[in-house]
Amino acid sequence: MSYIDGFVIAVPTSNKQEFTEYAKLVDTIFTEYGATRVVECWADDVPEGKVTDFGKAVQATKDESVVFSWIEWPDKKTRDAAMNKMMSDDLNDERMDPKKNPIPFDGKRLIFGGFRPIVEL
Repeated sequence: MSYIDGFVIAVPTSNKQEFTEYAKLVDTIFTEYGATRVVECWADDVPEGKVTDFGKAVQATKDESVVFSWIEWPDKKTRDAAMNKMMSDDLNDERMDPKKNPIPFDGKRLIFGGFRPIVEL
């Protein structure tokens, strides 16, 4: 059964193009390591909630937009192997070097997690 990684990020709205270019590069790496699909979504209709919402979850400011993303993997084993490889000090992949490819958002406010699908249509 497939496995899904989900992400919610606050990205400075002025960095939309920079984020898009960064995502295309990093998403290519995910697919090289076995992801079957990667989707990056820029906020379009994200209402402010009374108790919680996407923006509050990542402490987005007025000059930031929420990005909702997911990565589909064929299974958890493939995902775990890919993540281990990407986080390895032995990778030596310049595309993952933050000095050469800086992250265009505050990574401390990124929310992520791995999920096992329970319904797929």
